Amino acid sequence: MDNSNNHDRQAHKEALLAIALAVGYFIWWYISAYGFSAPPEETALPELYWGMPLWFLLSCVIGPIVFTCLCAVMVKVFYRDIPLDVKPDQSNE
Repeated sequence: MDNSNNHDRQAHKEALLAIALAVGYFIWWYISAYGFSAPPEETALPELYWGMPLWFLLSCVIGPIVFTCLCAVMVKVFYRDIPLDVKPDQSNE
């Protein structure tokens, strides 16, 4: 198996991991934003945590922190340094 094929596989793997992390973040945000918010007919103010409702704290404060850390771990563990320059084939000369 040649090196360019390995590089293509690695690039596809990294792209799929990035997409999976983005989809995971969207699911986290959607569930925490809509799952923890009060029903629309409720008129009482929500319980606050550090001055914020729970749905906001989870979706807009904790979520970005968690997924930024997950992104850093993903880059450290799964991403590899591969050359991006195209080398001409030696057989064409």
